[in-house]
Amino acid sequence: MSPGPDLQDFIALSLTPPWRWRAAIDLFRSGVTPRDVLDRLLVQRDDVAPSLSANRLRVRAGAAIGRANAAGLAPITLSDRAYPSALAAIVDPPFVLWTRGPTDVLHRPAVAIVGSRAGSPYALAVAERLAADLASRGIVIVSGLARGVDSAAHRGALQGGGSTVAVLGSGADRVYPSEHAALAVQIQRTGVVASELAPGTPPLPHFFPLRNRIISGLARAVVVIEAGEKSGSLITARLALEQGRDVLAVPGNVLSGRNRGAHALLRDGARIVETADDVVDELGLTIRVGDGSRLAADRLPSAASRDPVLGCFSVGEVLDFDEIAERSGLRPARLLPRLLELELGGLVARAGGGRFVRS
Repeated sequence: MSPGPDLQDFIALSLTPPWRWRAAIDLFRSGVTPRDVLDRLLVQRDDVAPSLSANRLRVRAGAAIGRANAAGLAPITLSDRAYPSALAAIVDPPFVLWTRGPTDVLHRPAVAIVGSRAGSPYALAVAERLAADLASRGIVIVSGLARGVDSAAHRGALQGGGSTVAVLGSGADRVYPSEHAALAVQIQRTGVVASELAPGTPPLPHFFPLRNRIISGLARAVVVIEAGEKSGSLITARLALEQGRDVLAVPGNVLSGRNRGAHALLRDGARIVETADDVVDELGLTIRVGDGSRLAADRLPSAASRDPVLGCFSVGEVLDFDEIAERSGLRPARLLPRLLELELGGLVARAGGGRFVRS
């Protein structure tokens, strides 16, 4: 993958404080170039430290590119056609994804599985079995490579002969926890290890809530397995709802108190998950056993002429997610899955920056 001309500026933007990212994304989506976004974001700001000047950030970005090359990481910027369209559609997508592994996996239907780091044997067994069953149907499993449920989900996906994506709260060259280094190597053979953080970034506590929006943003649904009342998995579930994703939960033991967070989700209307069929049915997927990467592709061409999403596009017209939602009248929770189906069927293509064009 050859880096785009804006790579250094996108990386520099990712090195700015997180509270500035939303404003930068809004400027980029309005048509401002990444270089001008960076300059506008930092010019004439009283709270900007000297180390955050645009020039110094670009120097640090250049150093990050050097570390990535040495570590074998491939960067994907928000304007790249390789950037996953599901993630580009959220309100605050990462400027850059640093990746290891075959990145085509990022464009396939995905489900996130998250839960307790101190998962019970029941939770770990459920996560592993559910991930294996979904992966065997061609669904990519997304999680955070943490101890407990996350790592069980990754292992289950691999055992099911499928692919999985691990989103880190550190640089993609610094696997955390360290005992999962071998698992990360296994993942990147058929899946992806990814991070928005520049190579070399240590696993600091405040990075983990930030990475949760990427876990949910890459997926069409989030399944919560065993989460306490203050579990970080509930942050992922909340973000998923804000992003228009489905939230599902696995019921657990009511006596232990370890699953009160997941049970609260169920009381609030989350779908109960007992098997992979529950997830597939909730998402409305038509998966062919043995050909799981195809998503009802045989139905797409015949429906093209009456499809409300395809009808939004004029010939050659490029639209962003909000414009498609306004024209089609579809809610984000229904629009995003439909766009992914059309993309898999070859009827819609990504034009970069979270925009789409009819093929």
